[in-house]
Amino acid sequence: MKFLYVESWIISSVFLIDIIFGDPKRFHPVIWIGNFIDRIEKFFRKKLSNEKLSGVLLFLTVTGIVFLSASIFIHLLDKLTGISDLFSVIAYLLLIFTGSLFIALRGLINEARRINNLLITGNLKSARQSLCALVGRDAETLTAGKIKTAVIESLAENLSDAVIAPLFYFIVGGFPFLVLYKTVNTLDSMVGYKNNKYIKFGWFSAKMDDLFNYIPARISGLMIVLSSLFLLGFSTAKNSFRIMLRDGKKHPSPNSGIPEAAMAGALKIKLGGPNYYGGVLVEKPYIGENSDIVESRIDINFNVIETTINIIILSSFLFLFITLIIRSLL
Repeated sequence: MKFLYVESWIISSVFLIDIIFGDPKRFHPVIWIGNFIDRIEKFFRKKLSNEKLSGVLLFLTVTGIVFLSASIFIHLLDKLTGISDLFSVIAYLLLIFTGSLFIALRGLINEARRINNLLITGNLKSARQSLCALVGRDAETLTAGKIKTAVIESLAENLSDAVIAPLFYFIVGGFPFLVLYKTVNTLDSMVGYKNNKYIKFGWFSAKMDDLFNYIPARISGLMIVLSSLFLLGFSTAKNSFRIMLRDGKKHPSPNSGIPEAAMAGALKIKLGGPNYYGGVLVEKPYIGENSDIVESRIDINFNVIETTINIIILSSFLFLFITLIIRSLL
């Protein structure tokens, strides 16, 4: 068992364990990382008045300690493999199980399907409440069409954040880099807001998250295009690629717009636009086309979320397959 390298069969097993079983509801390491971030944030806010410096120290402290912890974990598993064949099996099982906790494809799919089922049964109130687990926008007054739009955007964005980026860093740098990426992503989700509280304190974490996601986001967009080719045909894939190139940079995030634009092109709908966040109207540009029919199309087409889910699943499998094939040839 190597420090920054993991065998392809382990990567595949980690992916399959997640998609089959999903995440436990309790005792999740990402929750522990989040609690650790919260404690370190309070410490630096109390000790330092310079918010930008505090934010940098927060990032370096949290990522440094978590990366070290992941490295010690791998070192202990490596020692375990040297005891006996039985302990070697236990060590690899522990690595596979723990690694699967940092991939979130099954959880993403389940949440999207739950919201879709609520909309199909006409339970708009519960759908709005459930949406809060996926997105940060205000959901109290959203129509069924707007809820579906939000779910589609979340699925596209989280294809990168929750699946392809973790797998990418797992392949590139083994378990320590898988955990490092999820730590950076968690930091951004907790302190990377552009509000009065975090605009200075969270700037470094937000920038580092942009850097870590730059390559995976673009891979995600290409995987969506490729998946739409298999599922929806050549003309749809061509449109997905065209919209990705045209509208991918319109999003305020340098990364989120890439997979969202590819998905908008694949589904031939329009995403983005103005939404309320914490009671404040945020004007975001539209991504995609068919603005005159997007609301009615989404409202009447109950399969649009399921189609999005199918694209997300196939994109994940294609990325893993293609990457491991390339890896075997190098």
